[in-house]
Amino acid sequence: MITSVLVANRGEIACRVFRTCRESGIRTVAVYSDADANALHARVADTAVRLPGAAPADTYLDAGLIVKAAVASGADAVHPGYGFLSENADFARAVLDAGLVWVGPPPEAIEAMASKTRAKELMGLAPLGEVTEADLPVLVKAAAGGGGRGMRIVRRLEDLSAALESARSEAASAFGDGEVFVEPYVENGRHVEVQILADTHGTVWALGTRDCSLQRRHQKVIEESPAPGLSEQLTHELHTLAVRAARAVEYVGAGTVEFLVAGDKAHFLEMNTRLQVEHPVTEAVFGIDLVAEQIRVAEGHALADDPPRARGHAVEARLYAEDPARDWAPQTGTLHRFAVPESVRLDTGFTDGDDIGVHYDPMLAKLVAHAPTRAEAVRKLAGALERATLHGPVTNRDLLVRSLRHEEFTTARMDTGFYDRHLTDLACCGTGDPYAPLAAALADAHGRSRFGGWRNVPARPQTKRYEAAGEEIEVHYRHTRAGLEADGVRVVHADAALVVLEVDGVRRNFEVTRYGDEIHVNAARLTALPRFPDPTAQHAPGSLLAPMPGTVVRVAEGLAVGATVEAGQPLLWLEAMKMEHKITAPSTGTLAALHAAPGQQVTVGALLAVVQPTS
Repeated sequence: MITSVLVANRGEIACRVFRTCRESGIRTVAVYSDADANALHARVADTAVRLPGAAPADTYLDAGLIVKAAVASGADAVHPGYGFLSENADFARAVLDAGLVWVGPPPEAIEAMASKTRAKELMGLAPLGEVTEADLPVLVKAAAGGGGRGMRIVRRLEDLSAALESARSEAASAFGDGEVFVEPYVENGRHVEVQILADTHGTVWALGTRDCSLQRRHQKVIEESPAPGLSEQLTHELHTLAVRAARAVEYVGAGTVEFLVAGDKAHFLEMNTRLQVEHPVTEAVFGIDLVAEQIRVAEGHALADDPPRARGHAVEARLYAEDPARDWAPQTGTLHRFAVPESVRLDTGFTDGDDIGVHYDPMLAKLVAHAPTRAEAVRKLAGALERATLHGPVTNRDLLVRSLRHEEFTTARMDTGFYDRHLTDLACCGTGDPYAPLAAALADAHGRSRFGGWRNVPARPQTKRYEAAGEEIEVHYRHTRAGLEADGVRVVHADAALVVLEVDGVRRNFEVTRYGDEIHVNAARLTALPRFPDPTAQHAPGSLLAPMPGTVVRVAEGLAVGATVEAGQPLLWLEAMKMEHKITAPSTGTLAALHAAPGQQVTVGALLAVVQPTS
């Protein structure tokens, strides 16, 4: 029987596995990099072992270090979580060779399915060989790992070479394996998957379907179970194919078989030989703990002949520290305060006061709602996100709420092209509350309304400037004998933490919290701007600034000062939070300066290059 589990991972999934272990009376062991020395998963485990370094390749991707940590800590089992080494057969073998229990499928099954190219061959499919114009569009895809890393859509043949190079670089950084392949890209299909669970006694469960069609950069954002609108015949076909794939490799444990559904036709994508990020929606619908089942299977216990019955509907949203309006740029900083309503499940690797760094994935948490019907689950999740307290860097919270309430989603007509069609509208709505900046200004003005004497001359209006979601907003108010006053709005109450406004006879409360120039008003995030802009902060026209802190991974081949560049031409690539971000020329012109070099660490706002526009 397992008594101690080391989780070979970090963040949210490590904390989630620890929760089940604690409930089962199993001791927990964490591993942590230097960048994660104060991370939540390292703090909540019973024991924690340091992995020297910060880069994934030196820490969470070093199989030898992790096995050594498991042995040194006295753990008798290893759970890989997802990502990193979770689909690495050599790591699974190393764990077993050390005399430890591997909480996952046999290395042979991982080997057969972890490489998407080999998995397709096993299912009677094959990737594209030489790509021609007739094959377009195509998808470049990493053979290992998941999470959307190492994936690129190619619509022009001349872009294929660059896409292959970029995908290889990103995949090698994320998974330690730079193998990629090319397959046809199905436009506007639905991403549907089947959760499987298998024991060592020959039983394989197909635990319903999940729809994961809402994706950004091929990484899932909103998932739900069951997948809505599938016919009974198609659902049965998906279950049959998933069980067939599991039996073909003598699978053991939890896994997921993924498909692209177009009409009533299912196209096999891959099999993930690990727990998925979106597993909580299946847990909610079937009333089971998949991690507990993984541990029981690893101990040799048999599953029941039939899985439990499905009940209701569950929806999950992934909360990221990123700015959807700026090409999903990851964000860093201090998460000052984080709380969500108890009506939903929260899986997270962060708590109040934690720092969000640049080294790893920017996902902060997953919120999961379960209800008798899909409409009720969607409403519950959107409401919980809206009411969540999120004080810290910019997140995708507003995008998630608007996505859940979008007609295309509420009527279950979404597909993988959802954000291609709707991102501009969903991500460009300013503060979300037109009175939030005014409330911030009135809270700041609290205590400044007392003067030594009054004159009959009305006080001059006061002005405050804020930035919200990329927009600059200016608000005005004045001090009067009756207190603070704003045009068209009655100020019922104003202090540093609470402002009450009456608009057209309706009274509204605004909770205001300030951290330096960062201000949170209910769900709105504002940045206080100086009254007069700093002239030293100005940059020459055509300046390219780093949109996030990260590492320059490469510069376009042959790029040098004096070169002619075209608008939209890629100039260099930054890596931040395990994703590559392309920096392109803002206009056609001449490269007047180049301050970036491969391997260079840059901070947000750092000057990377200057393109002098053509007159």
